[in-house]
Amino acid sequence: MVANPKIAEQGPRTSKRAFMFLLLLVLLFSVVLFLFWRNSSLGRALSDKQISEYLHDTKDPHHVQDALAQVGDRMQKHETDVSRWYPDLVGLTSSPVEEIRNTDARVMGLDPSVQHFHQALLKLLTDSSPSVRGNAALSLVNFGDATGRPQIIELLKPAVVTAPVAGKIVDAGAIGTAVRQDGLVARLDANGEDVQVRAPISGRVEASNVKMGQIVAAGREIATIDPEGEQVWQGLHALAQIGQAQDLPLVQHYERSQPYIPKRVREQAEETEKAIRGKAQ
Repeated sequence: MVANPKIAEQGPRTSKRAFMFLLLLVLLFSVVLFLFWRNSSLGRALSDKQISEYLHDTKDPHHVQDALAQVGDRMQKHETDVSRWYPDLVGLTSSPVEEIRNTDARVMGLDPSVQHFHQALLKLLTDSSPSVRGNAALSLVNFGDATGRPQIIELLKPAVVTAPVAGKIVDAGAIGTAVRQDGLVARLDANGEDVQVRAPISGRVEASNVKMGQIVAAGREIATIDPEGEQVWQGLHALAQIGQAQDLPLVQHYERSQPYIPKRVREQAEETEKAIRGKAQ
C-alpha cells in the first residue's frame, strides 16, 4: 500500500508550525519578564525624582514601598543627601496601608540619630497591626529605647486567631500548615455569607481548635499560629540588648531542638539567654 504523499508532508509541516508558535510564545514571555524587571526597583535604581514621586504615590502602594526600600539602602550607605526624604518617612506613619507603615517602621530604625524618627516610632507602638507594632519596637532598640519590649515579647508568642463573626466552619488550615501574613486560615459560612479568616502574622498553624461543620460564636478561638523563624530571630536578637530576667522562660522555649525551630533561632536564643544573665550579674 502506497502512502498518500500529501498526508506524509502534513506531519513535518504541522510540527514546524507548532515549534515556531512555541518559540514565539517563549520570546514573548521573555520580553514581558524583561520589561517587568526593568520597571521594578529590583531591576534598576530609582532616580531622586522618582523616589520623591513614588513616596507620594497614593494610588500604588508598591511604588511607595519600592521608594522606601531604596531610601533605606541609601541610609545604610550613609549618603548625606538622603535626609531630604526624612519628613516623608515621618508622614508615612499615618498611611492607611499596613504594608507601607510596616516598611516605614523598619527604615526609620536605620538612623537612630533622628529624633523625629524616635517620636514617630513610639506612636507606632499603638498601631492596629501587630506586625507594625513589632517592627516599630525592633527599630526603637536601635535608639537605645526599650519602651517597645512588650511588643517584642509578643513577636515571640503564638498569635491567636478568632472568629470575626458567628458561623459554621467550612474550611480550616491543618496543624503544621505554613501561612503568610494575611493568608487564609479558615472560612466561615455566616448565614450564607462567605467569611474569610486571615492570619495576623506569617508562621505555622500550631493548633486548630475547631472542626469542619462546627458552629462557632464571634470571638471563638479558631487557631494559633507560631511565628516564622525570621520574626523570632529578630525578637531574640533585640532581647539580647533589652531583655530582662523574666523573659528567660520564653527565650529558653526556642533553645529546644525541634523540627520547627531553625538552628539559627536556637543559637540566637542561647546567645540571648547568656546576654540577659550577664546583665543580671
